[in-house]
Amino acid sequence: MSTSGKVIKCKAAVLWGLKQPFSIEEVEVAPPKAYEVRVKILATGICRTDNNAIIGGFHAKFPVIVGHEAVGIVESIGEEVTTVKPGDKIIPLCVPQCGFCSACINPNSNFCEKLDIEGKGVLSDGTSRFICKGKPVHHFLSTSTFTEYTVVEESSVAKIDAAAPPEKVCLFGCAFSTGYGAAINTAKVTPGSTCAVFGLGGVGLSIIIGCKAAGASRIIGIDINPLKFEKAKAVGATECINPKDYTKPISEVLKEMTDNSVKYTFEAIGHIDTIIDALASCHKNYGTSVLVGDPPSSAMLTYDPNILFTGRTWKGCIFGGWKTRNDLPKLVSDFMAKKFDLDPIITHVLPFNKIKDGFDLLNKGESIRTILTF
Repeated sequence: MSTSGKVIKCKAAVLWGLKQPFSIEEVEVAPPKAYEVRVKILATGICRTDNNAIIGGFHAKFPVIVGHEAVGIVESIGEEVTTVKPGDKIIPLCVPQCGFCSACINPNSNFCEKLDIEGKGVLSDGTSRFICKGKPVHHFLSTSTFTEYTVVEESSVAKIDAAAPPEKVCLFGCAFSTGYGAAINTAKVTPGSTCAVFGLGGVGLSIIIGCKAAGASRIIGIDINPLKFEKAKAVGATECINPKDYTKPISEVLKEMTDNSVKYTFEAIGHIDTIIDALASCHKNYGTSVLVGDPPSSAMLTYDPNILFTGRTWKGCIFGGWKTRNDLPKLVSDFMAKKFDLDPIITHVLPFNKIKDGFDLLNKGESIRTILTF
């Protein structure tokens, strides 16, 4: 392509500091180096994790371009890249798959050592590919998708079906894959079981889809925003409850509702209180609770160890347990085969320059997933 090997100037949403608003700026995006790919972003979702980076709840270095849930087209590739070529449709991967580290080699793990969960904000050579106003701008979760062009490492791209609609399958870059996999891969929900899902955002609704696909007979959605209940029921929740409607602990409410039979609980919020509530809400002996929501950085948990001593299983979940480069193309193919519907999760589609409006919708509780298109 004509831009190959050259610096590209484009628009990006830059965060200059903690709790500061997005600033739409012209940035310079350097050509990809060896084992790197430069991508033209087509659509990107607004995730709570991006907001957590803004307010300090998730590690990031400033200035930074956040965003990590997207679909794009490969614009150019660096030396030694062999698995994608210019023109390929891809999903940037916030959880890479290098294929060589201990996690990638282990069949039961997907926590690749290239995952930048600590917020270093640079690629493997220790530098950024973004410049704005003469200053380097940090990357976010190996992806940085709130920009017209980004540079990622080859280990952070998954080639997908060229016909897949970007404004829908961008959800496989985080929300759907994380939630659906939490039920299918991490919890391994069994047919006929009872599940409870704490938090009915994009990830929570995707968990419900996974629980239903696994054959759960009862799926209880839990949220303090009743406006989300209709969407939850549309994707498979059998009932929804608001903790604010009760004076007793939600674990007691669920115990009474289900005759003490909740086998699986999922926390898709990332709040300390609800993490403990979810753990206490699954059956004290055979129950499994899965932590799916991003917990606040540097936070500590305090809980009664008897919650676990009685036999409960407590599990964490990164990106639904998927081996990203291997599994995401298959998930997209399943979507194209109409095995699941993403429409209930997507509540708003906005042009990229309306990014501030998209985050306002998120913070007001008026959206499930807002998609930004370029």
